[in-house]
Amino acid sequence: QVHLVESGGGLVQAGGSLRLSCAVSGSAVSKNAMAWYRQSPGKQRELVAGITYGGDTNYAGSVKGRFTISRDNTKNMVYLQMNDLKPEDTAVYYCNRALPIPGMPPHSDSWGQGTQVTVSS
Repeated sequence: QVHLVESGGGLVQAGGSLRLSCAVSGSAVSKNAMAWYRQSPGKQRELVAGITYGGDTNYAGSVKGRFTISRDNTKNMVYLQMNDLKPEDTAVYYCNRALPIPGMPPHSDSWGQGTQVTVSS
C-alpha cells in the first residue's frame, strides 16, 4: 500500500515562495507518474503539476512559469517549488501517483493528509 506524507505548507505573503515535499513509501517514484493536486473550499480537487515516468512535466495554466515539480529518486520524494505565490493559490495541496494520461488524474482514491498553503494579499 502506498503511503504519502506531504509537508512544507504554511502562511506566506503574496509574491513569496514555498517548497512542498512529499515522502512516498510503498512504491518507487522513479517508476510512477507523480503529481501535485490542490483543493480549496467549495472547489473540486485539481491537478497542479505532474511529472511522468520519463521525467516530462505538466502544469496547470494558472501555475505555469511559477511552480516547478521535481523528484528525488534516491530519497523517494516529490517536491513542488512554488514561487510568486498568489492568494488564489490558497488551498490544501496533496501529492499522489498519477495516471499517465492527459490530465494526469490520480491513480487511486487514497490520499495523504495534505499540507495547507495560505497566501495573504
